[in-house]
Amino acid sequence: MHQIYFRMRKIDKLFLKSFIGPFVLTTAIVVFIFLMRFLMMYFDQFIGKDLGIDVFSKLFFFFSLITVPTALPLATLLATLMCFGNLGEHTELTAMKSAGIPLSRLILPTFILTIFISIVSYFYNDRVNPWANLKGYSLLYDVKTTKMTLNIQEGIFYKEIPGYRIKVQKKFPDGKTLKNIIVYNHSSNLGNKNITIADSGKMYTMYNGNYLIFELFNGYNYTESQNSFNNYDETQFTKTQFKKNKVVFSLESFGIKRTNEDQFKYHEYMKNVSELTSKIDSAKIEIRKTIAQQTLQIKSQNSYLFKKPLPSDSARKVNIKPGPWIKAELTRLEKSNRKDESDEYALSQVRNLKNQLETDLAIVSNKSKEMYRADVERWHKVTMAFSCLVFFIVGASLGSIIKKGGFGMPVLLSISIFIFYYVLMQLGDKYAKEGIIPVVVGVWIPNFILSILGYVLLKKASNDARLFENDNYNQFFEKIKIYISKIQLGKRLKTN
Repeated sequence: MHQIYFRMRKIDKLFLKSFIGPFVLTTAIVVFIFLMRFLMMYFDQFIGKDLGIDVFSKLFFFFSLITVPTALPLATLLATLMCFGNLGEHTELTAMKSAGIPLSRLILPTFILTIFISIVSYFYNDRVNPWANLKGYSLLYDVKTTKMTLNIQEGIFYKEIPGYRIKVQKKFPDGKTLKNIIVYNHSSNLGNKNITIADSGKMYTMYNGNYLIFELFNGYNYTESQNSFNNYDETQFTKTQFKKNKVVFSLESFGIKRTNEDQFKYHEYMKNVSELTSKIDSAKIEIRKTIAQQTLQIKSQNSYLFKKPLPSDSARKVNIKPGPWIKAELTRLEKSNRKDESDEYALSQVRNLKNQLETDLAIVSNKSKEMYRADVERWHKVTMAFSCLVFFIVGASLGSIIKKGGFGMPVLLSISIFIFYYVLMQLGDKYAKEGIIPVVVGVWIPNFILSILGYVLLKKASNDARLFENDNYNQFFEKIKIYISKIQLGKRLKTN
């Protein structure tokens, strides 16, 4: 008994070592791939802005943390496929099964480790991920709104300095000496009323790059201003010649400026479970309050629709006696315009009621969708963590069946399964956020379908199914060919 226990401990250590190494490696690879995807998406936002290594380091750090919840399930699937595929390829898994150890017992240590990974993933999604989203996306917004660094090119008007347009005919290799310079001053928003032209000049910055200095030589300044009597038809033109002149531009609008992070906290991605729950409860209260207010308003404006009937004992009975006066009254109403007026009034009342109901419905619908989005994000804290367990079952079963290790078949299968899961998740989220299906159903559909797939594959793996062996499918197709041949032979015999 002691020997069996000792051997099982060695087997458990073997599986854990075979799983932990690929898991750490694949997690790093998947995070790196998602980072490259992020870099390609926003590459044009980084060009020419002189952000500095510290800004890029923060961006990569925060977005590395953001990609972890998505990377963990994929890394779990790929690591499990590699672990069980390698053991199956070297016949170690087959030998253990031959010794009478069931597959469910073999996967137990790695399954317990995956449960621990799922728990860590949940707390990570609830605590770290909202903080990383807030830091990362707020910094990305500031990078997007940052202007490009000063880059004045030859023969092209430079428009990045607010209130000025600058054109340089030639720019020397030192980057400072300029030839034939034109500066349009639009700071007063009066058009081309202030123009400076110079034969040559120098360009440099001062005070840590906060100011740009244009030191101009041998030029003219042309100014057109309104006369003192505020007559817009008459202007005063001034021409000033200079041998040396300095024009100072503020570069305050350049460089990255941090936005207050509180402006981004409204989004669901920036909230943890407790904050999302509070937002959902607040949305429910607002929806009920809005419906009650609008219902009360409609009842007050259209009291005749909601008038309570009088009790039978207090109802007044009106006896209308027939007679020629009825025909006379109808004739009078037909000749008058009261009928048309009453119809128009009733129609306008109906239209007003319809417009009011449509407005109320739009308000309630927007608040409901806001609640659905928060509820979807709250459930994703759980579903993304639980998906690690689901991917583990699928990966362990497939790895035991295919018996192929390395980065070949496991990578292909894991990417295919993850894409299938991602498509299901996007569809479920879309329908849940629009209120077409319940949120619980929408967020749990991918895990439910993959759980069924994992259960079926685990059964097949326990029975040593030959799903990925060519001989198995060749025999199946041979049986189909024989069956078709028998049918054709029977038809020929009947014909003869």
